Amino acid sequence: MILDPSALPEGERRPASLEELRRHGPNLCEAAIRVQAEQVGDELASERDKWSKGFTRRRLVQGAGFVGVAALGSQLVTSRVAFAAPEDSKGTLIVIFLRGGMDGLSVVAPVEDGNYRQMRPSIAIPAAAALPAGRGFGLHPAMEPLFKFWQSGQMAAVHAVASPDASRSHFQAQDALERGAASVAVRTGWLDRVLAQMGPGTTFRAVAQGSALPRSLVGGEQAIVLNGIRDFRIDNDAMRTQTMEALKTLYTGLDHSLAATANSTIQAINTAQRIANSQYRPAEGVQYPGGGLADRLRDIAQLIKAGVGLRVAALDVGGWDMHTNLGRVDGGDMRNSLGNLSQAIGAFATDLGPALDQTTIVTMSEFGRRVQENGNVGVDHGHGNAMLLVGGGLNGGKVHGKWPGLSQGALDQGDVAGANDYRDVLAEMLKKRFNVADSAAIFPNHQFQTIGVFKG
Repeated sequence: MILDPSALPEGERRPASLEELRRHGPNLCEAAIRVQAEQVGDELASERDKWSKGFTRRRLVQGAGFVGVAALGSQLVTSRVAFAAPEDSKGTLIVIFLRGGMDGLSVVAPVEDGNYRQMRPSIAIPAAAALPAGRGFGLHPAMEPLFKFWQSGQMAAVHAVASPDASRSHFQAQDALERGAASVAVRTGWLDRVLAQMGPGTTFRAVAQGSALPRSLVGGEQAIVLNGIRDFRIDNDAMRTQTMEALKTLYTGLDHSLAATANSTIQAINTAQRIANSQYRPAEGVQYPGGGLADRLRDIAQLIKAGVGLRVAALDVGGWDMHTNLGRVDGGDMRNSLGNLSQAIGAFATDLGPALDQTTIVTMSEFGRRVQENGNVGVDHGHGNAMLLVGGGLNGGKVHGKWPGLSQGALDQGDVAGANDYRDVLAEMLKKRFNVADSAAIFPNHQFQTIGVFKG
């Protein structure tokens, strides 16, 4: 952005012209940094005393119209502490939000319940086709890539999970779930409050994979937003060195907290650039399916293995609002979506190897679906749902939680009743896996119950 010179105070250096910027490279934002660095370098020789007065930052903002480091893009968003290797491995939480309202009765199906088969004559999972999960449940056969983790005790499920907010609106239900509170007075996201309880970490302690910050991470604890590791770069590699040196020149010696943030950012860029430029090779025999969630989980695996101190990662997967063509075990939207999800998580978990023991993956969705199928081989918005968990420390290979059943008297207006609160699952996970014991600070105004899905 080039400012109107008349808007600058008398005596201030005028902004660079477009011609001058173009001489410093095709990316005008980065060219502005290099131009300003040259100007500051010249003036620094004779006016060093002005550094202590915030001279460089003022010139940078007013002269070039470049607001801090934010104009380099969202890949430069940094936490309030410098990038550094973590002192110890505290584990990584990965939250996958399945947007649209996943049908938990298709994912973890009560295959031995006659009411289930009666109310879903076209779409019920046959017991013979399901992967045995115990307690009369079976996993959808599309989850075959994950079943080895179920058998090894590294995967579990909690059924009949719900939020006290019984809204059937996608927006309202997602908002309540991601805030972690029924009251709209709670403004921050539950993951933001988790980060506050975890305390300081590295620049990469929280990553949101996507194009925008999810509601769960909104608040005072900063997170990096990216579509992929390769977003962490300064464009035009031929001039990258000059840009990095320009940034150092602009902030070196500045007596302002901005200098620490800028230096943290520069370190983060350098580290991320090395990761982005490396040829990542998954563990032997692991092949990630192409595109979407698999690519994002592959990036997260790379960050975990690089030891950058990743504590929380949030991902979104859409396409779960299956009013039509949910399908049967041999085809349809559920088989396709669940197959993609299972292949991606399965490849990721296998790729991590021993690091999976320090990792916890949890899926969430705003609500479940009605028990009765509709006339379009699908199901409409409901209430109770299933949560999936993969990783270490689980009482795995089991379906946990109170199960109300599907008899007419047990249903909640035609829906699976919410017999288990999702906050109990998350609070237990945070306490036993991440030493975040102050559950009330994360989920206020809630009476906690033990689910038993985690060991300890």
